[in-house]
Amino acid sequence: MKPTLKRLLATALLATGAMSAQAQTEIVWWHSMGGALGEWVNDLANEFNASQKDYKVVPVFKGSYDESMTAAIAAFRAGNAPHILQVFEVGTATMMASRNAIVPVADVMKKAGVAFDPNAYVDAVKGYYTAPNGQMLSFPFNSSTAVLHYNKDAFKAAGLDPNKPPKTWSDVTLVAAKLKSAGHKCPFTTSWQGWTQLENFSAWHNVEFASRNNGFGGLDARLTFNSPLHVRHIENLANMAEQGLFVYKGRGNAADAAYVSGECAMLTGSSALYGNVKRNAKFDFGIATLPYYADVPGAPQNSIIGGASLWVMAGKKDADYKGVAQFFAYLSKPDVAARSHQRTGYLPVTKAAYELTEKSGFYKENPGTDVSVEQMIRKTTDKSRGIRLGNFVQIRTIVDEELEQVWAGRKSAKQGLNDAVRRGNEQLERFQRAHQGRL
Repeated sequence: MKPTLKRLLATALLATGAMSAQAQTEIVWWHSMGGALGEWVNDLANEFNASQKDYKVVPVFKGSYDESMTAAIAAFRAGNAPHILQVFEVGTATMMASRNAIVPVADVMKKAGVAFDPNAYVDAVKGYYTAPNGQMLSFPFNSSTAVLHYNKDAFKAAGLDPNKPPKTWSDVTLVAAKLKSAGHKCPFTTSWQGWTQLENFSAWHNVEFASRNNGFGGLDARLTFNSPLHVRHIENLANMAEQGLFVYKGRGNAADAAYVSGECAMLTGSSALYGNVKRNAKFDFGIATLPYYADVPGAPQNSIIGGASLWVMAGKKDADYKGVAQFFAYLSKPDVAARSHQRTGYLPVTKAAYELTEKSGFYKENPGTDVSVEQMIRKTTDKSRGIRLGNFVQIRTIVDEELEQVWAGRKSAKQGLNDAVRRGNEQLERFQRAHQGRL
């Protein structure tokens, strides 16, 4: 064969390959997963892309949950929003109110002709992302709940039984005191203080966080987390802080690093910290249920979800939405969902994934990894189903500000919670005025 003919054939083959590559539909996915969780997200996209040839999911890290949500709103207005946006649970009401910006996941799946059964998903997770009319609005991707992480080596060094984590808040105080006596400078800390110490605390004790079924009943919900029980709890934590038993490490998940490094011996935080701890901690660790007050009737009840879901943005082509539907179907496959749960500590999003994990012996081989599931599958009440409030991001910031005043001794627990409720209710009133009749 002549060199010229060879070159022509080679060029033709390259052109054919390029056309095939161009035929692949790209699905852009904005997310907020960094570190080990970012690697997990990238692996999921790569595995899906390798499983078929029609679509290519492109994950893009867009910063924190707050930052990615703000960026997506701006991108939508400019006409270049991603196909998929990961939104944390406190942004749910805001996304629900943005009807023109999103396409309900149930519609996406139906129009694409992809089988989709909302009942296949874990009830406590599914209910949070479902509209009052029963339509599922977003895809439950990474749902976590709050648990107690503890350092078994630190317990041993303090003469404590490493297989007996504290069950009640009284126990936490006693254990923290023994850890401090043994020389531990940070016996207890917490991540996501509003989520763990007020939101999950309320559900765990089956007490109201906000009226109108914690916001599920309407936009006229108002905050109520300044009850005597809430005040008692924050007062106890403030006393622990004064004695050096509780050390505040900052907002969001700032305290996670202090626990993983071994600096802090106990942490109330996300179950999704498991992957980071397993990979990076240099100590033997345990996971236990959230502490509770033994004299509160009905406690413990059930914890509520954190984490995020995937929302489908409006304004894309039908062919693109078919790709989104195929990707969601892939994420829902029992083996894929089970691997994600086992790798990260996030809840299994489907019942099949939970059953597959249980049958595999994973929970027995990794004690504590079933704690989050056990906390969530209990029967929920109107007070423990979850919390769905408008302007919740701003309310969480207000809670952070007021609790910081309490930890610093500048406000009493009662004053701090009263001020948080008053300021938070102003946000709820503002949201109600802006969105009345749209939800």
